[in-house]
Amino acid sequence: MEAKINKEIRNYSESIFFGLSMRQFIFSLLAVLVAVGLYFLLSPYFGLETLSWMVILAAAPFAVMGFVSYHGMSAEQFLVTWIRSELIEPRQLCVQVNNMYYEAMKKWIAAKEKGVKRKRVKNAKNAAQSG
Repeated sequence: MEAKINKEIRNYSESIFFGLSMRQFIFSLLAVLVAVGLYFLLSPYFGLETLSWMVILAAAPFAVMGFVSYHGMSAEQFLVTWIRSELIEPRQLCVQVNNMYYEAMKKWIAAKEKGVKRKRVKNAKNAAQSG
């Protein structure tokens, strides 16, 4: 007898019904409800083959959402993240450098640089006169 243990304990999911987790079961049930509702709603207007393709295409996203996980995110978390990154937030980030220390010391630095330039000019004049 062997007990199946996940290597990563966070990947554990409890089976509730038909070997499915609660999330998978709810989304599967939702897919079935969408498929049955769409079948009865559209059956007077379309033939069986066309209707079957429409039902499959309409129910597939609901069925997939229960089973898909990408980078540890569920399908709806991934969808929200994708919408935020692609549609809501800008692609180009504008960075404005704000050096508060330089802004605070700007006048002192400018005064110091003027003083150094004056000293250089005086030293150059003194060297020229004495030389």
